[in-house]
Amino acid sequence: MNSPRLSWLTFLRVYFRSFLFQASWNFENLQNLGFFYLVLPGLRSIYGEELSTHVQQRQVTYFNTHPYFAPLIAGTILRMEERLHAGEDVAVDPDAYKKMVMAPFAAMGDALFWGGVRPLAALIGLLLASQGSLWAPVVFLILFNLPHLFFRGAGLVLGYVQELRAIETIQKCRLPDLAIRLKESTTILIGVLCAYLSFKGCEHQDISGVWGFVLLPVVLLFAWLSHKGVTSLFLVLLTTSSLLLLALLF
Repeated sequence: MNSPRLSWLTFLRVYFRSFLFQASWNFENLQNLGFFYLVLPGLRSIYGEELSTHVQQRQVTYFNTHPYFAPLIAGTILRMEERLHAGEDVAVDPDAYKKMVMAPFAAMGDALFWGGVRPLAALIGLLLASQGSLWAPVVFLILFNLPHLFFRGAGLVLGYVQELRAIETIQKCRLPDLAIRLKESTTILIGVLCAYLSFKGCEHQDISGVWGFVLLPVVLLFAWLSHKGVTSLFLVLLTTSSLLLLALLF
């Protein structure tokens, strides 16, 4: 087994290229050009500046996954290409590996980042904004961006170091369960936001905060909608638009 030889500079180039991963889409192969652009510094480090047609064709086949999981797959692919260049056998062909993991990773990424982290970060930002804090948008950007910036880099290194064992590591992290916990936390915070805003609204109108309990059926309705599968992001948008409408009417 040959030792890993890609430099940290190459890893940094792959990492920063992951931010342009979705710059090119096409109807036939979706993200294949973005993925080729992503792994190109690593391929040139392995094979030299002139890549063979066979290597290029292997990396421009159909590809579609979550953008934050793409570096993880790229790290594994680059380690496989190193082995192939060294004349070693690989358990799974690089193209077959991409086809095997891109759909499950896409589902995990959608549930965790789009359905879990982003709504929760947005709601915490709304809670701060409701108290008049100008730091609300900054907090939202930090809470949303730090997890995926870390995940991009850690995924790239994890895929390169562990290769196929990276799949087991991701499974052990139980990311789908984490996504569910984040959604539940978001739902609870939505209830807190409704209670706080109703109390402040009653206080502003010089009426007892007890009247805020009339919103309890609305909170229960939101909980029911969440249980039925309505996304947290939709509930956040519905809450915000409803409160703005009430503010305009009264």
